[in-house]
Amino acid sequence: MSGAPKMPSGPTIRADIDRVAPAVVEKARRLSAATLHEAAGRIGSMPSAIKPVAPSFRICGPVVTVDSPGADNLWLHRAIYVTQPGDVLVVHVGDAHEWGYWGEIMSVAAKARGLGGLAIDGCVRDGAMLEQLGFPVFARGLCIRGTGKDFDARGWINHPTLFGNLAVHPGDLVVGDADGVVVLPRQRAAELVHDAEQREAKEAAILQRLRAGERTLEIYNF
Repeated sequence: MSGAPKMPSGPTIRADIDRVAPAVVEKARRLSAATLHEAAGRIGSMPSAIKPVAPSFRICGPVVTVDSPGADNLWLHRAIYVTQPGDVLVVHVGDAHEWGYWGEIMSVAAKARGLGGLAIDGCVRDGAMLEQLGFPVFARGLCIRGTGKDFDARGWINHPTLFGNLAVHPGDLVVGDADGVVVLPRQRAAELVHDAEQREAKEAAILQRLRAGERTLEIYNF
């Protein structure tokens, strides 16, 4: 009899990471990406081109980072099997945006693993099918160009990854909705989510005042 399938391994794959606490993730699910970004001091925003493939898609969970060679999705396949349920793949592909790195097959595989979603600084394909599957995918757009699988190309899983000026670390908290994607550092996530909850409560009170006829000019002392 064959044993259990082996987890992908290698010198650039880290399987054991510290993750943001589940209780913090559950609180963050009730908050918008914009509120978290503002409450955190306007940090953590990923490139604005990364948007949900379907308007209803939302991601929230611990980050598993992937640094993939351009025009190649082998490391994304490997990353699916380095995750734990609820993890969200956050993928960097350099400047090679115009390829379809992800599609129906990978979404089905990721959903079977219990992943919480994907945010990729590149394109995907099978857009209509992705919406039907309901596995939340955030990407720069749709592109039919197929990727390769170069077994000699080097990628990284669960290492710090740069998206412009934003450093994303494995185990950080990622939240994405129709407005975009924000990543908050794991060590400060609980504090920042608490601040976001307070900000949301304050904004709810302001909305009530506006509905009662007050003006933004006076409320904010403009």
